[in-house]
Amino acid sequence: MKFSTNFIKTKREVSSEIESVNGKLLTKAGYIHQEMAGAYTFLPLGVRVLSKIENIVRKHMDEIASEMLMTSLHPKSLWETTKRIDSVDVLFKASGANKPSIERNSAEYILAPTHEDMVTPLMQESVLSYKDLPQYVYQIQTKFRNEARAKSGIMRGREFRMKDLYSFNKSEEDLKAFYEVAKKKYVDIFNELGIGADTFLTLASGGDFTKNYSHEFQLLLDSGEDIIYLDRANKIAYNKEINTPEDAKKLGIDFSKLEEIRASEIGNIFPLGTKYSDAFDFNYIDVDGSKKKVWMGSYGIGTSRIMGVIVEKFHDDKGIIWPAQIAPFNYHLISICKDKDSEVFQKANELYEKLQSEGKEVLWDDRFGVNPGEKFNDADLIGIPVRLVISERTLKEGKIEKKMRNSENTEMVSIESDQF
Repeated sequence: MKFSTNFIKTKREVSSEIESVNGKLLTKAGYIHQEMAGAYTFLPLGVRVLSKIENIVRKHMDEIASEMLMTSLHPKSLWETTKRIDSVDVLFKASGANKPSIERNSAEYILAPTHEDMVTPLMQESVLSYKDLPQYVYQIQTKFRNEARAKSGIMRGREFRMKDLYSFNKSEEDLKAFYEVAKKKYVDIFNELGIGADTFLTLASGGDFTKNYSHEFQLLLDSGEDIIYLDRANKIAYNKEINTPEDAKKLGIDFSKLEEIRASEIGNIFPLGTKYSDAFDFNYIDVDGSKKKVWMGSYGIGTSRIMGVIVEKFHDDKGIIWPAQIAPFNYHLISICKDKDSEVFQKANELYEKLQSEGKEVLWDDRFGVNPGEKFNDADLIGIPVRLVISERTLKEGKIEKKMRNSENTEMVSIESDQF
């Protein structure tokens, strides 16, 4: 991708309404654009990063489930059936916005914040006997939640991307077994995203989903909005919300002896049991002819949220420092020259074509009339792992200047080298 022919716009200042580090840096670096509080457009650079995050998630989910894509518009009747229409405090509704539209269709819909209420009756149509179980389905989709304070950039939006997986089993034992499989897959995902070392399985409240405990995956983060109590020796943590005398007794935990630390939730898993099966009277016929309830689980990862959390985790005073596996490009190539006829430009073009032919992803800052300092500042802001600079000075030595984004050191590499 070339700067000169693609929509890449960096900024030096952003609106004071954008308070979070991730919101400021992603906006400055040209990854996102805020349309209103809690709603962002993902620009070309942002789409590349989000797609890489989601593809990593998708790769691991494909090993245990089937991907599908459900509608974001839900009939209100589904939420009335589960009795969540009055209890879930983040619900948006959708309806005609003006008189002609209402005259065309006066119905009201729920904009999906999650899909338990949709996926349960969907699966109910196909799962009739024990032979139809288990079933595991997932999707990666845009969700909508009426957050009270959407000021954390893309970490907490009113419109956001999420992977949600749903499991359907014959028994509680089978649900528990798959629950452990999902846990392991989450660990694999966070390891591949480059944040596994600082991510801890965390016991938490079941919230609106279940009366039992659920599990979160919390990434240690100075700017995190959660407080957890960390037991490093046993590699488990406890959300502050369950730091009560009742929970302490039930779990056999002395919270005062654990490390209190800030963290940010990047995934969660819920053992739903038969809550939704009960609501929809979702049964199956077992091998002995008896009618039994289906046992369900729900497993979420906020993919756009993870993008924001990673920026909060990996940045410096110059900009973003992307983990290589989700960076928008492998290389940020900078040519310092006045026009296309210069030898510098020709050599930069040759290197650009060569790297691309080898399957490498390259962002080439081929702009003219932009001083070197501005190009270097943009490179630091955008945060691609490797910066390559070709100039008249480097060409005189037959070299290219190479610098890793997470280092202050530079090295001179032969222009003929294959080791970039």
